[in-house]
Amino acid sequence: MKIQAVFFDFGGVIQRTEYQAPRQYLAQRFGMEYDDIDNIVFNSPTAKQATVGEIPVQKHWEAVAKRLKVSKEQIVGVENEFFAGDVIDHSIVEYLRSLRPRFKTGLISNAWSDMREYLVRKKLDMVFDTLTISAEVGVAKPEAKIYHLALEQAQVQPEAAVFVDDVLGNIEACEALGMKGILFKDPQEAMEQLKKLLKD
Repeated sequence: MKIQAVFFDFGGVIQRTEYQAPRQYLAQRFGMEYDDIDNIVFNSPTAKQATVGEIPVQKHWEAVAKRLKVSKEQIVGVENEFFAGDVIDHSIVEYLRSLRPRFKTGLISNAWSDMREYLVRKKLDMVFDTLTISAEVGVAKPEAKIYHLALEQAQVQPEAAVFVDDVLGNIEACEALGMKGILFKDPQEAMEQLKKLLKD
């Protein structure tokens, strides 16, 4: 079956932490290792709750503030500093734009309740026909349900869709449903693989 829809992950693919220094400085300031602060923000119980929409993102940052022993006012600065090294890959964004309207484009992202607002603010929502955000749908990758929801939104069969993600487990999960998967390691390599698939 010919590919009709192209789905992308966001964090680690379209937006990547290209500069570790801001996060490293932040960790040092709190007497931690880089991985420690990373885990508090992304792998803590409240991070997981926020990912499936059980709590709003503000509640998660309040919990982070408590862990770091900073005030609610100070946590805003900490959040900005934490993400200061993240960069949007505009070459991927432009490539996605170029695929429309020949192909449907969609986002499948494990993200918190502020994701859609962020995409709108950065004008990235306009690049996609569909947005499947875990906090909004109440389920996260690699659960099969989130892929089914994305496919339903795009109105395509699994065999007619390809998904680009930087986590092997998420690629294996989409392939188990019949979707094509591209494991993202390098932007050039991923784009080449995708272009080849879309030509077939």
